[in-house]
Amino acid sequence: MNSALMPTYARQQIAFVKGNGSWLYDTEGQAYLDALTGIAVCGLGHAHPVIAQAIAEQAMTLVHTSNLYQIPLQEALGQALRKVSGMDFCFFSNSGAEANEAAIKLARVFGHQKNIAEPAIIVMENSFHGRTMATLSATGNKKVQIGFEPLVQGFVRVPFDDIDAIEAAIAANANIAAILVEPIQGEGGIRVPHNGFAYLESLRAICDKHDLLLMLDEIQTGNGRTGKYFAYQHTSIKPDVVTTAKGLGNGFPIGACLVQGKARDLFKPGNHGSTYGGTPLACRTALTVVELLQQGAIDNALVMGEYMMQQFKDLLGDLDVEVNGRGLMMGLRLPKPCAELVAQARDEEKLLLNVTADYVIRLLPALIITKDEADDIVSRVSRLVRRFLS
Repeated sequence: MNSALMPTYARQQIAFVKGNGSWLYDTEGQAYLDALTGIAVCGLGHAHPVIAQAIAEQAMTLVHTSNLYQIPLQEALGQALRKVSGMDFCFFSNSGAEANEAAIKLARVFGHQKNIAEPAIIVMENSFHGRTMATLSATGNKKVQIGFEPLVQGFVRVPFDDIDAIEAAIAANANIAAILVEPIQGEGGIRVPHNGFAYLESLRAICDKHDLLLMLDEIQTGNGRTGKYFAYQHTSIKPDVVTTAKGLGNGFPIGACLVQGKARDLFKPGNHGSTYGGTPLACRTALTVVELLQQGAIDNALVMGEYMMQQFKDLLGDLDVEVNGRGLMMGLRLPKPCAELVAQARDEEKLLLNVTADYVIRLLPALIITKDEADDIVSRVSRLVRRFLS
């Protein structure tokens, strides 16, 4: 086929035409168990009937007006996110990268208000924040940046999960205005800090001590993925800025940047905007998702995640496999590169997953997964790993 698409993706030779919960069906009608859910997007599963009904009703009512006018559904979604997050205000975008762009701009404004001429943000090695110019510059992955130089300046990179390195960076650079970090690194290989979410508490203390913004990228960890609505809610702290997207729309494009504390009043009219950010259709969809997530899906993510990780440890404990994660954000680190397992899982086990950081099988099942489906994923992945390492 002579495609009209830019070759920006190395697409797998398969197409899906229907979904139902944790399952996808290809053009031949073959069923696949989806342990990736659009890369942590469809947390409530595919073709959720309540979400589909909300989209249909709103599409027949009003899709778009623009932010020149008040949008009641945007206000309602903002109130819902305020309630679940403990944050104060929201800015709506269309993606996680755009939400992170807003966070970066907030840090710049904050720095300028402190009379810092060239504000800088501490970011982490092996991080991923998006593919716009600013967010790929913040990302700690050279592969994402190659060919797009010169990068956006103003980022100071340190190792993830290293408090001493952060303190040293602050001591060496008077321009630091904020810290931007993922609570768990996703693209970096499902990396959980060695002391768990206490890492975030240490970052909060550092930001308070040095008058910096604590900005959490919860694009992947948010919306129930780790067993709380946001990962920082495993602690008692709150960030100044939190960004989210992915699971917020369950497949419908929407992102959000939430603020409180020192970041609460930084943006003024005209400072930031988006033509499509927060349309009635997007907000009706996300509002439905937020409501549904709180009806048991988040609790299920915590229970099923703990269960699956223990099952993996029991079944693969005799192999050199490290099981890590929180909730239904799991990674199995193998002792050798394992990218070939993506095709093997798809073709031999009819299972959808991906490999990140070369060595890590990443699993991001639907938050509504049943115990039978969880057992099924564990069984298929365990067979795959044993064959690969034998």
